[in-house]
Amino acid sequence: MRTVHDRMNFKQLEAFLAFMTTGSTIEAAQRLGASQPAVSRLLSQFEADLGLPLFVRRKGRLHPTAEADSLLPDVQNMISDAESLHRHVNQLRLGGQRRTLIRVQLPSTVAQSVMPSVADAFLADHPDVALEVLVGTYEASEVAVLGREADLALVRSPPVNSGLSMILRLATEAVCVMPPGHALQALDEVTSADLIGVDLVLLGRQRSLRQQIDQAFRAGRMMPQIKAEVHSVEMACRLAAQGVGVSIVNGLFAGLCLDMGIERRPFRPRIDYYVGMATLAGQPPHALVPELAARILAAMTQRAGPGAFSVVPPEPGDGPLTASA
Repeated sequence: MRTVHDRMNFKQLEAFLAFMTTGSTIEAAQRLGASQPAVSRLLSQFEADLGLPLFVRRKGRLHPTAEADSLLPDVQNMISDAESLHRHVNQLRLGGQRRTLIRVQLPSTVAQSVMPSVADAFLADHPDVALEVLVGTYEASEVAVLGREADLALVRSPPVNSGLSMILRLATEAVCVMPPGHALQALDEVTSADLIGVDLVLLGRQRSLRQQIDQAFRAGRMMPQIKAEVHSVEMACRLAAQGVGVSIVNGLFAGLCLDMGIERRPFRPRIDYYVGMATLAGQPPHALVPELAARILAAMTQRAGPGAFSVVPPEPGDGPLTASA
């Protein structure tokens, strides 16, 4: 005879916790990286398997019952225990002993440029720590933190998903990057009109910055002369340094690529850009996570130089600012 425990599965528990935390099947689906129908199905299965009335529908929305509220602490503990097991497995895999494992996920440009030196110093100061460095897009990094696969991540601000808390928030602006000696280097600022007839290397169309760049050209009734499309700022800067074309990129990330031999100028119309170091909301991060975030910030400051970005207060959609670096 199958017990209740046999019938439950971890995805049901995750869906239940995500719904109870967000109050919405749509937001729960965003947090889990799943579809809204899939989350609704998991919640229905969970309710049926337990044989308890967990939800009532009012005006087209699900609302938790008193039974659901009562079960929430148990579900939180079960997921926390599973996460502890997963973390222990990773610790054993990485170190063969129960060391503290801290996982950080970053865009490729940041990971490649600053993490080697950060990791070296951080691990030297904390020999009982194992560090896992993951690389991913902003969206993937949000999902990694929400799914407890990363303790810290650099994400867009405000984030797409709820449930994240910012340790710090950074502001920068779009800049035009070019090889030394390029004619545009003589300008204090580069406008979309200055780029008529200029070969361009632009980020892929799915990037938010690219959409704003396209809008700037449309507003000026101009057609950009695209020579290449790439999927990281690092590659855009490398191609610009080789003379393939001029690029328009996040100013912070461009600052991290100055050793490639590029020049940068502010792009106009101005495009503001915000990113932040995020942790999971409602769960205090490990004591060393804010320190790691501060070290990454210091390394970016040193490498990008003054004026590449600034630390700014959080926006309402960012979640609480849990610490200051």
